[in-house]
Amino acid sequence: MLQHSLRRLVGAVMLVCALGGLVTANAFADNYVALGDSYSSGTGTRDYSLNSGCQRGPYAYPALIKADRPNTTLTFVACSGAKTTDVLNNQVQSLSTSTNIVTITIGGNDAGFSSVITQCAYPLVSCNSNITTANNYINNTLPGQLNSVYSQIKTRAPNARVVVLGYPRLFMGVDCNAGTFFSTDEMTKLNATADLLKNVTAARAAAYGFTFKDAIPSFIGHAVCSSTEWLNGLSNPVGDSYHPNRTGHKSGYEALVRQVIG
Repeated sequence: MLQHSLRRLVGAVMLVCALGGLVTANAFADNYVALGDSYSSGTGTRDYSLNSGCQRGPYAYPALIKADRPNTTLTFVACSGAKTTDVLNNQVQSLSTSTNIVTITIGGNDAGFSSVITQCAYPLVSCNSNITTANNYINNTLPGQLNSVYSQIKTRAPNARVVVLGYPRLFMGVDCNAGTFFSTDEMTKLNATADLLKNVTAARAAAYGFTFKDAIPSFIGHAVCSSTEWLNGLSNPVGDSYHPNRTGHKSGYEALVRQVIG
């Protein structure tokens, strides 16, 4: 009788261990779709071997998440230069009812933020009107465009955890790059525009039940010209400028997403 009981106990332990191994093996078997613009595609990481046209690379945060979760299926459609219309026309079609993780950065290109930065970088040229125009766009037009994108995500991927990521402040009060001429006032105003974009995006994401992750706190102390930059300053090629570098994706954006998905 004792031997029979021991055999049953051993069998039960082996079954529990087997089931535990099965759960562990499948714990990260997710269907992940990465949407968005250059901040999601990996522009600034200097390796675009996954898709050169969209500047997708292995050091972008979606690829890093995939590498850390080998059982996860990644559909990586974020593309440099994307606006909300590009997400609607070319990206949301990758979503489905089986999608259970979605990440996205979007809105900066709609507001023309890169053009504003370029204008501000010129010497002896005021960009105050450009900043005002961008802020007005963010306040008045962008919310409706974000609604269109988020509505499609919610409709096409109703079972997904959706992580909407914000943009960091670019500047820490000093312009150390030869070839750019940002004044202290301009850098302050551009950082304020990043704050405005964060607030508008966070509000629209919350309206759809999505998780918004603010990138600003993570990048404090790591802005352009800091001693530990997570953001490129003026770069060659120019398109890499003012985008997260590899550390920015790993320690900044991937870490933010992992706070939500584990």
